Amino acid sequence: MATTSPHLNWLIIRNNNAYLLKKRDVKKPFSTEPNNITNVSCYRYSGLVHKKTLGIVPAADKKGFTVVMKKGKYAQRPAKNTVKVTMKAGPRRSLKKLRNLLIGNKYRKDLTQAALRRASAVLRSQKSPQIKKTKSA
Repeated sequence: MATTSPHLNWLIIRNNNAYLLKKRDVKKPFSTEPNNITNVSCYRYSGLVHKKTLGIVPAADKKGFTVVMKKGKYAQRPAKNTVKVTMKAGPRRSLKKLRNLLIGNKYRKDLTQAALRRASAVLRSQKSPQIKKTKSA
């Protein structure tokens, strides 16, 4: 799909694709496609139609997260297409490194805030729940 424009690709797949998740009484359908940061089916966040996409997934050892970026240069070569960077230096430092990675490389500035939200949600899900101690009389 890289030879045609992303807009045309989106018009073709927006209503019918394998990753579409439609629910009753929900106006905006969800998407389960890889490299879709918000899991909403819309052109901006689509991981299928753009040459450059961004995905945040939990790290393999459940400590930190992995940033999956797709290079626009290698659109026709799937083996060289993706770059994975694992960040597990602690929550604040990892989020700062992610922001610097995206802003410094000028990589899809429109996805920066959504990527930070997704990464912080992944980090929050990895925290162990705190059990409140009850005082016994």
